[in-house]
Amino acid sequence: MPVLRDAWATLVPDMNGADGPLPPLLLALTVLTGLVDAFSYLLLGHVFVANMTGNVVFMGFALAGAPGFSVLASAVALASFLAGAWSGGIAVHRAGADRGRRLRHALLVETACVAAALTVSLVAGGPYTGGVRFTLIALLGLGLGVQNAAVRALAVPDLTTTVLTRTITGTVADSRLAGGTGSRAGRRGLSAAVMLAGAVAGGLAVLGDVHELPLLLALMILLAAVAVTVLLGRGDPPWTKPRVTT
Repeated sequence: MPVLRDAWATLVPDMNGADGPLPPLLLALTVLTGLVDAFSYLLLGHVFVANMTGNVVFMGFALAGAPGFSVLASAVALASFLAGAWSGGIAVHRAGADRGRRLRHALLVETACVAAALTVSLVAGGPYTGGVRFTLIALLGLGLGVQNAAVRALAVPDLTTTVLTRTITGTVADSRLAGGTGSRAGRRGLSAAVMLAGAVAGGLAVLGDVHELPLLLALMILLAAVAVTVLLGRGDPPWTKPRVTT
């Protein structure tokens, strides 16, 4: 089946292809998104650190007087994310045209942010309130902003790691039932599935009172991703070249 072949090619890509190991790496970062957004929404007071569309909506809810939402928390998340995107842009542009180096530089910054957030959560313990809460929001928002800047620069189709609305829309709108080609349905479906898996894992950890586990898992994913970019980026392989879009 084309969908299964597409999914398999995303999970086990051609290392000599245009994107090499980037698709599975970005799927891993999509799992990370589910983990950290589960942590932030369930423990930091109805705020996302990766999904800025949600934060804008939450800010609207707070301004309307809905209970459980905070204008300040959403604003801190949004400002931190923007700062991260700016920092990620600097890291990406200073890395030159090499996509492996671009991703690695951004992941190192994000790793530092997540490691700092994990340290704060371990030292402070729960529940996370006051300055601890806003510190965690700021650190994670900063890290996810960096991630988004890097992913945008890599330009791997249908793997944004955070935004699924267009991905899901494309899956349906481009399907054969809609008269389309059904292209990349497997990849798009995987992207949604792994974010769901990350959110489920993060939710189970939080509800099971293992509050730091989502951040620990996120940190492990980042360290593994950095290692992969180092090991597979040697020797100037094709996937490190700028992607030619048509």
